[in-house]
Amino acid sequence: MSKNSTESMHTGTTTVGVLGKDAVVLAADMKATLGNIASDTNVTKVYKINDKAAITIAGGVGDALTVVRFLKSHAKLFEIERENVMTPKAIITFLSNILNSNRYYPFQVFFIIGGFNGKPELYTSDLVGGFNEVDKFTSTGSGFELAYGFLEDQFKEALSTEKAIELAVKAVKVAKKRDIYTGGDGVKVLVISKDGVKELGKKEVEKYLGT
Repeated sequence: MSKNSTESMHTGTTTVGVLGKDAVVLAADMKATLGNIASDTNVTKVYKINDKAAITIAGGVGDALTVVRFLKSHAKLFEIERENVMTPKAIITFLSNILNSNRYYPFQVFFIIGGFNGKPELYTSDLVGGFNEVDKFTSTGSGFELAYGFLEDQFKEALSTEKAIELAVKAVKVAKKRDIYTGGDGVKVLVISKDGVKELGKKEVEKYLGT
C-alpha cells in the first residue's frame, strides 16, 4: 500500500479473504511504501464497516480511507434510519455505485469485503465498481499471486474458523517473504461471523505465524 497514489510511485500490499464454513476471515500485511521506502510498518488495511461486515484496502491510502469513511458513515446512517444492519451485499453494491460514478477519475484502490448475513459472504471489487461474490478465497495487492498460489494449494471446502484464520495469515506470511512491497510489523486479522466482527490480538496472530 502506498502513501502516495501518484502513478510514478510503486504501490504494494497483500490482502486476503478466506471463506470458512461459519466465518469469513480478512487479513493484510502492515507495511506502507513511498516509492522504494518503507514509510510505515504498522499500517491498518482492514477496517470494520458495521457489526456484520469489514473491508480490506489495497492502493493509495488517501483514496482508500476516503471510501472507507464514506462506507462507515453510510452504514451507520442506514442502521439509524432502518433500524437494521446493512448487509454485506448492500455494502458492496453501494461501493460499486461509488466507484462507478467516479470511473473517469477513479479511486486507485482495490477492495475485499467480508461479512455475515445468515452465512459467511465474501466479495471483491475493482477500480470502477465491478464486483463479484467469491466462494473460496481472494487476494489483492502486489503479493496477490504468491498468496493465491498458497491458498489454491491449501484451501479445502467447509473450513473451520480456526483453519480459515490459519490459511489467511499464512498466505500473507508467504507474500511477505517474497514480495518486497509486502511486510510490516505483523498481520492484521478480522473474523466476521454470526457473533459479529472480531479483531485478533497480536499474540493470537503470532500463534498462526509461528506454525
